[in-house]
Amino acid sequence: MSNRTFTMIKPDATSKGHSGAILDQIIKGGFSIKAMKWTRLTKEQAGEFYEVHKERPFYGELVDFMSSGPIVAAILEKDNAVADFRKLIGATNPAQAEEGTIRKRFAASVGENAVHGSDSDENAAIEGDFFFSKLERF
Repeated sequence: MSNRTFTMIKPDATSKGHSGAILDQIIKGGFSIKAMKWTRLTKEQAGEFYEVHKERPFYGELVDFMSSGPIVAAILEKDNAVADFRKLIGATNPAQAEEGTIRKRFAASVGENAVHGSDSDENAAIEGDFFFSKLERF
């Protein structure tokens, strides 16, 4: 079990000015930020990041959405980071997310669900490596 996970605050949340409130909730949830950057994915980068979904019908829409505006990428640390962060962000569908979770508070829909959270320790490492060099981590 790793103590690190990866997240992105997605374009829908950054465009609505929710980045600070989301980061505040993450920190209040006991996570420390080990790397963070404000950036914008190109369509090619978004396609590469979400390549695991390439055969799914929503892939093109996802790539378009994730390259539509700036994102905040971050590596977070806490004991049991992946599972605890998945609980903090809530269900993918904000209508099904528990009260107080990030998606319940800030997401508009399944497609525009405010934040990404790694689903496994392995993917957390892969996703963190996609955005951050060793020199950018603390």
